[in-house]
Amino acid sequence: MRPTDDPDAAADDGFDERPSKTQRKKASHELQDLGEALVGLPADRIAALPLAESLRDAVAEYRRTRSHEGRRRQMQYIGKLMRGADTAPIRQAVLDLQLGRAKDSLALHEAERWRAELIAADDATTAFLLQHPASDAQQLRTLVRNARKDAALVPEKRSGRAFRELFQFIREARADE
Repeated sequence: MRPTDDPDAAADDGFDERPSKTQRKKASHELQDLGEALVGLPADRIAALPLAESLRDAVAEYRRTRSHEGRRRQMQYIGKLMRGADTAPIRQAVLDLQLGRAKDSLALHEAERWRAELIAADDATTAFLLQHPASDAQQLRTLVRNARKDAALVPEKRSGRAFRELFQFIREARADE
């Protein structure tokens, strides 16, 4: 029997243990993308990360570089440095930042929804006060009344101030939870 006829011989030659060139390139591109997310983090978050000094310097150099080609080369260098770095804390910091933005966006949408409900229906005030018992009921009713008066005006005469004040009140009440 020839060695090429043996199905077990192919598994022993070591080719299956190494990642393919495509897999290595994909991993390299993923690290470069993570590097792009890293340079997008605020400076205080980067300072808090356990990064190698060379990677920290490369990120600082990227931020100082203004030319497109220089930034592209520096990003490739950051990707190369990321190969030897522990990427778990970097990934976590990027996820935390993205999650924080998503939570902020969700909170804004929720406050907008409450404002629309409070202006539209009287029973929404009671529902809001049940969910946020620490809120000042009298101030809430005053703000809702002013927002409704403002909404009743023709668009050219609306100030929008009452809407903004009601929105701020809702955000503060939700933040106190």
